[in-house]
Amino acid sequence: MSLGRRPALGVGAALLLGLALAGVAAPWIAPYPPEQQDLGNRLTDPDAAHPLGRDDLGRDLLSRAIWGARISLLTGVVVVLISGVAGVLIGSLAGLAGGALDACVVGVIDLLLSFPGVLLAIALVAVLGSHLANLILALCLIGWVGYARLARTLVLGLKGRPFFEAALSAGSRPGRLLVTHLLPNLLGPVLVQASLGLGAVILAEAGLSFLGLGVPPPAPSWGSMLRAGSQNLLDAPRLAIVPGAAIFLAVLGANLVGEALAERLDPARRAEGVFL
Repeated sequence: MSLGRRPALGVGAALLLGLALAGVAAPWIAPYPPEQQDLGNRLTDPDAAHPLGRDDLGRDLLSRAIWGARISLLTGVVVVLISGVAGVLIGSLAGLAGGALDACVVGVIDLLLSFPGVLLAIALVAVLGSHLANLILALCLIGWVGYARLARTLVLGLKGRPFFEAALSAGSRPGRLLVTHLLPNLLGPVLVQASLGLGAVILAEAGLSFLGLGVPPPAPSWGSMLRAGSQNLLDAPRLAIVPGAAIFLAVLGANLVGEALAERLDPARRAEGVFL
């Protein structure tokens, strides 16, 4: 890896870690409770006590942005973990078993991929109701597909390798084949997929919250803050700029990590010097 590309992984990891630490430490570092209102000081400009000013209900914008990191990043991490584990297991089992199970899984994947994922998530949350658990469930129900397709494709390729055929000839059972020989070889590509998927989930959560389908108020999330700030673009643009910048930094960090991991794990990209 050239010197010019080495900082990418560190910068991306630093962005994600910084935002995650801010969310975890929100009860201790946020200057004010995120729901504390002061209607007599609506939309006041930044000052020493409120470095980013107040929103349309007189709440401290900095405190809400810090607390928003907890909800937005927590949603992203939980969705990636559940979707990744479920998708990898389903795709791996389908590729290993073949036959009717593989055909059934491929059919479900193709069916879900034929619809825009965001529209499916909107429909699910609209039916289930605006709640953090329902939002995570909706994103997981569409998020596992990419991991399953990736795992199935990789397993089908690994089944023709000599080490797999040797283990099969030695009498290894399917469970042992999956755990010992297949899943370790999926780790690198799945990590890349998860890193890039984290940014996509954060963006999807922000979009659903912007539409009013995320965490119900007064709990702060970056998407709901962006929605509220869009009503005051002319008189207080910072209400939209602050959550928008937080979303941008989180997605940028996830993409930098994913691209850096892909470049390091893919010999062809490393040899060609490809880095986006």
